[in-house]
Amino acid sequence: MQAELPAKIGIVGAGAMGAGIAEIAAAKGLPVTLIDAREGAATAAVAAILARAAKRRDAGKLDASQFALLQGALSAGEGLAALAGADLVVEAIIEDAAAKQTLFQELETLLGPDAILASNTSSLPIGVIGKALRHPERFAGLHFFNPVPLMKLVEVIPGPRTRPGVIAWLMALSQHLGKEPVEVRDTPGFLVNHGGRAYPTEGLMVLQEGVASPAEIDAVMRDCCGFRMGPFELMDLTGMDVNFTVCDFLHKSYFAEPRLRSTPYHRYMLETGQLGRKTRQGFFSYAEGAVPPSPDFSPEARPAAQVTLAEDTAGLRGFAGLLKAEVLAVDDGRSPILGFPLGEDAAGYAARLGLDATRLVAADLAFDLSQRVVLMTPVGADPQHREAVASAIIATGRKVTLIADSTGFIAQRLVAALANLGCEMAQMGLASPLDIDKAMRLGMNYPKGPLEWVETLGAGPMLQILTNIHALSGDDRYRPSAWLRRRAQLNQPIHRI
Repeated sequence: MQAELPAKIGIVGAGAMGAGIAEIAAAKGLPVTLIDAREGAATAAVAAILARAAKRRDAGKLDASQFALLQGALSAGEGLAALAGADLVVEAIIEDAAAKQTLFQELETLLGPDAILASNTSSLPIGVIGKALRHPERFAGLHFFNPVPLMKLVEVIPGPRTRPGVIAWLMALSQHLGKEPVEVRDTPGFLVNHGGRAYPTEGLMVLQEGVASPAEIDAVMRDCCGFRMGPFELMDLTGMDVNFTVCDFLHKSYFAEPRLRSTPYHRYMLETGQLGRKTRQGFFSYAEGAVPPSPDFSPEARPAAQVTLAEDTAGLRGFAGLLKAEVLAVDDGRSPILGFPLGEDAAGYAARLGLDATRLVAADLAFDLSQRVVLMTPVGADPQHREAVASAIIATGRKVTLIADSTGFIAQRLVAALANLGCEMAQMGLASPLDIDKAMRLGMNYPKGPLEWVETLGAGPMLQILTNIHALSGDDRYRPSAWLRRRAQLNQPIHRI
C-alpha cells in the first residue's frame, strides 16, 4: 500500500472535470500531470488554470506562495507515458464504458502494482468498468462534482473486488483535498444522480397535469421550501441534453422504476433543441430583453372580511396571521370556507368533509408561509371566494400563487417525492442515512437532505401525503418507501437503522 499522500497524480481528460481535479490537487502541492487525447488540450487547460489563479493573485484573493505552490505542482503531459510512476490516476473522459475499460487496461500495463486507478464517472457502474482489469482490487470510483474547486462533495465508490484499504485511502485523500467524501454503493447513478431525479421529474409531473406553470412551481419551491433554484431553473441550467439523458438512463437501469420516471414533455424539450440556457431557450427564454413570467396571483376582489374554517386549526402550523379576516365560529353559508388538505386535492377534501365546494378555498400550510401562500379550489368553485381570500392574504404582505386543483399542492408533492426517494435509497443501503442527507445537500445544493425533510414535516404527515397521492392517482410513483412507513408506524427517528 502506498504512502499517506501520493507522490504523483495523473489525470486523464482535460475537460472541466479533469482540469478541476488537477487544480485542487496541485493547489495542495501534490504533483499532478494532466493529459488528454486531444493534441494541446492539456497544455491549454493548465494555462487556463494558471491564468485564473494569477488573476486571483493579482486581485489579492490568492497568496503569492499559494500561486507558486500550484504552479510548481501542475504540469501537462502528452500521452499515457507521461503518467509513468504515478501513485494515483483519475480518469475523467467521456461517459462510455468501453472507452474507459480500454484506458484502464492500458494504464495497468504502465503503472506499478501499488498504483490506484479511479474513475470520475458520474453514472456508469464501477464494477462494469473494472471487470476487464487484471487487478480490479485497486480500482474504484472517485466522483467529483462540477465545478470541482467549489463543490465539496466526493462520492467514493467501491467495485465488487475493490480492497477496503483503497476506499479508506481515497476517503482520506479527498479530505486532504478539502472535500467531504461519502462512501456509496456501486449502483447506476450512485447516490446524488439517483436522488436528484425526484425534484425535477415531480415538477414535470405537476406541469404535465396542468396544475401550475414552471414559473409558479419554481417560485413556490424557492419561497416556501428554501431551494436556491426551482426544478425548471435547475433543468435549464444543466441543460435538457444532460438532465433528460440522466433521467432516461436511470429509469431504464432500474427497469422502469416509476419513482425515476420523467415525462414526454421533458423528451420533447430535448428533441426540439430547447436545451435551456445554452440555447437561450428552455422552460424559460434567455433571449436579450426577455421578461420572466410572474408567478403571482393578482386578485381584483376586496379582501374577505370573514371566513369559515373547514376544520380545527389547533394542530396546524402556520395558520396564525395567515390572513386579515374574522374567523366565524359558525358557518354563515356565504363566506369563503378555508381548508388545509394534506396529500389530497380540493375536490376530494370537500367530498370527504361534506363541504360546500363552491365556497372552498384550500391553502397549503405544510411549509414556510412567510413569503408566499399557495391556494387552489375545486372544480365548480365560485371565483369570487378565492379572490377574496387571496386579497386577504396579500394584505398581510405575502404573495399568493393560485394553482389548479392538485393532489398535494406543489411543495407537498415535490418534497414528498424527494424524501420518499431518499428513504428508498436508505432502504437499499446506497449509503448511510446521514451520508444520504449530506450528499444531497452538498451535491445538489438542497436546503435539506431528503430524510431531513421527513424530520421537518414529520414521518406521519409525510407518509400521509404519499399514501393519499398514491391512492388518488393510482400511480406507483408515489408508493411510500418501506423505510418511511416502518419508522412512521413505530414513531422512530427517520435516520435510525
